[in-house]
Amino acid sequence: MNRVERIRAALQQALDPQLLEVEDDSHRHAGHEGARDGRGHFNVHVVSAAFEGKLPLARHRAVYAALGSMMDTDIHALSIRAEVPAKNG
Repeated sequence: MNRVERIRAALQQALDPQLLEVEDDSHRHAGHEGARDGRGHFNVHVVSAAFEGKLPLARHRAVYAALGSMMDTDIHALSIRAEVPAKNG
């Protein structure tokens, strides 16, 4: 399983998102100081009811918690867009 798949699986399990997009942006950071150790740069967009009533910082913390040790071993930089589902009517 590659990193994107592992990130996707961890977020899916922890947050049961209605929408989940994971993009590996590491190629744009080749040679960057933080990329030298092999960790990557990623963008995630997560829409989940688990974020209801949480401020943006708490939403980001929930994403970090879901990724656990991957933040130390696989991910150097993470851009997070964490949203609640839209209310209909």
